[in-house]
Amino acid sequence: MNPLVIVIPVVVVLAGVVLFASSRRRDTGGATGALARETIKRDKSSAPLEEERELVSVSGRQVEASAAIERRPAPPAVKSDSVAEFVPPDPDVVGISRRKFFNRAIIVVMLLGISGFGAAVLAFLWPMPKGGFGSKIRVGNVNDVLGKISANKGFLYSGEGRMWMTAYPKSSIDKAKAVYPAAVLPSMEAGVVVLYQKCPHLGCRVPSCQTSQWFECPCHGSQYNQAGEKKGGPAPRGMDRFATSVAGGVLTVDTGQIVQGPPIGTNTTGQEAEGPHCVGGGSHSG
Repeated sequence: MNPLVIVIPVVVVLAGVVLFASSRRRDTGGATGALARETIKRDKSSAPLEEERELVSVSGRQVEASAAIERRPAPPAVKSDSVAEFVPPDPDVVGISRRKFFNRAIIVVMLLGISGFGAAVLAFLWPMPKGGFGSKIRVGNVNDVLGKISANKGFLYSGEGRMWMTAYPKSSIDKAKAVYPAAVLPSMEAGVVVLYQKCPHLGCRVPSCQTSQWFECPCHGSQYNQAGEKKGGPAPRGMDRFATSVAGGVLTVDTGQIVQGPPIGTNTTGQEAEGPHCVGGGSHSG
């Protein structure tokens, strides 16, 4: 096949395209040249805005919202001199106040602790008030005390001194001197035994028993004669007693000085139970 048959038509087509393009360019250049430069600039700047306006669509809700905003009354004008300007606090000042608070709290706690310790020391060193348990109690004339013991059927109780008082036979003084310490002998020589109310076993208050004429502890059954000497039960010794003194016939008991009771087996008076026991069966343990 002859190649000219293909090339010639192609060349003809290309030539026609070139002629058409050149004629189109001349038409456009001539039209543009007829317009002013300012007109061309305005057309170029306004054309996109018009296209955007045509593309933007506004809904009914947006129209109503914009109308409501327009109907709202304008807020009243505020005078600039009526509102104080906000001044933020200085962080350093806030920090100093916090530190002062903690420092003062620590000082207050220390002062309270020192005050409590000082009060405790003063209370310990302060002299005991006169009268009452723990002090020297002036009981009274010995003869009057013996009269009260007899009137109360052999037993006289003093709540102020937490003590029992009974009569001690003068015939037993020599035996007492061999057993008891000198601190308790003055009252015994005057005819009065002064006993601490607590049981040496577990500290229960020991009552008197009128029928047996003994002291009988209701807690565990310990029994003592009128001199406080153990007669039965689990007590480790006789009833404890107080230091005493007699001056001018007046009996004084020092309830701040407790003397331990006599050991098991002590029986200076030889007193036996004079009737039925109030507690237990009255078994004897020496």
